[in-house]
Amino acid sequence: MGGRQFLNVGGVRSAAEFRDALARLGVSIPCDEEVEAGDASPLARPLRVEGFEVGNRFAVHPMEGWDGTADGRPTELTSRRWRNFGASGAKLVWGCEAVAVTHEGRANPNQLLCGPHALEDLAGLRGLLVAEHRAAAGSDAGLLVGLQLTHSGRFSRPNSGGRSEPRILYRHPLLDARLGLPPDYPLMSDGEVRAVVEAFHGAARVAREAGFDFIDVKHCHGYLGHEFLSAHTRGGDYGGCFENRTRFLREVVEGVRSEAPGMQIGVRLSAFDTVPFRPDPAASAPGRPGPGAPEPFAGLVPYRWGFGLDPFDPLAEDFGETERFLSLCRDLEIRLVSISAGSPYYNPHVQRPAVYPPSDGYLPPEDPLLGVVRQMLATRTLKQQFPDLAFVGAGYTYLQQFLPNVAQAAVREGWVDSVGLGRMVLSYPALPLDVLGGRALRRRLICRTFSDCTTAPRNGLPSGCYPLDPFYRETEAAARLKQLKRGRE
Repeated sequence: MGGRQFLNVGGVRSAAEFRDALARLGVSIPCDEEVEAGDASPLARPLRVEGFEVGNRFAVHPMEGWDGTADGRPTELTSRRWRNFGASGAKLVWGCEAVAVTHEGRANPNQLLCGPHALEDLAGLRGLLVAEHRAAAGSDAGLLVGLQLTHSGRFSRPNSGGRSEPRILYRHPLLDARLGLPPDYPLMSDGEVRAVVEAFHGAARVAREAGFDFIDVKHCHGYLGHEFLSAHTRGGDYGGCFENRTRFLREVVEGVRSEAPGMQIGVRLSAFDTVPFRPDPAASAPGRPGPGAPEPFAGLVPYRWGFGLDPFDPLAEDFGETERFLSLCRDLEIRLVSISAGSPYYNPHVQRPAVYPPSDGYLPPEDPLLGVVRQMLATRTLKQQFPDLAFVGAGYTYLQQFLPNVAQAAVREGWVDSVGLGRMVLSYPALPLDVLGGRALRRRLICRTFSDCTTAPRNGLPSGCYPLDPFYRETEAAARLKQLKRGRE
């Protein structure tokens, strides 16, 4: 599959051997030889933030569900995932699910929607999660549960059939071409933006009434909140200068504080980005994408369509505006920050390191371990600048059986406050409880980043881990996924 040139993490036998392999790559991240269990573990230490005490240092990342109904309601598949989130034992459940605040802002036709039925549905899902958590962990003390609110902006696909229906803030010379948008494709007006802001306010009220402890105002992965941050070329109240590009966040926060008093706010942020990547045409064949390569951008420097990158070298990170954004979060009394990077739509190797690409992706242009290290170093840098903020880190799944060793060391050394699990919790929801309980990892459940959890939804199939979760492996959807993948070989 093109990944044989990279370190086979699954075949590494010890933490010492893993550290040696990292050294050969020229990188270093903390990695403990032994994983501690029980209260002595850094991963079991409570985290205090904004009047809450979070009971341990594991978090569940929000994931975009593709298994709701056409009108945005949960199904039994949705409920099963939420029960697994609770049964994980992680005491910080960051967002559970990306819930769209408007129909036109849904990322797929089966995404949950904060519509008229949302209060009952979301309260029910939260109740399932908490009940499973009590049963698995023995108590819900120290459990902090949030809800991620989102508008998918450029990557909206709200209606049956999943046709792209972008809602864009500015013209992007590379992404517009990729989506086939004509030069006169309409931009969202300032009035339409204000309507989205009001939708966030209404969704926050629902989240508070449904019992959630905080909301996440999503600013990552190329969706609308993230696109505001790179709207350098937009005119009006929401583009151009930094103050205008962050007006969306300020207005959402102001309204939430007014209309949903007591609701805490977090932000999941793509702290850095890079230009869109594509399969290298020189190394690709029909049905067999080559390694990722950046879209040609020589005529687009200084690059004015990104955030957290150097406009004169857009393949390099620049945290200047990222730090300004986090300073704003602190001023707005936002203390919960989840750090991610890039976008799964146009540079997935940055956002979600993996050897095996999804169906619409490309082979990794670098050892995926380098992508993990890049995200960890970014989080460490920002944590050092903002020690009073609580940081959740990402990218850990690709570490596979060494995830606990690195997670424990990263928390102990102050690189991060909480270790976020995304794909790993789909295949192995009980990993946090196994680690904290001193039990050996169940290797057959460890995510090996096959990317079926992305390939399936991109082709209209439900969310889930098809290779490792027997529940999904035996479904009709799994058979369809196999046929689809064979058809692309």
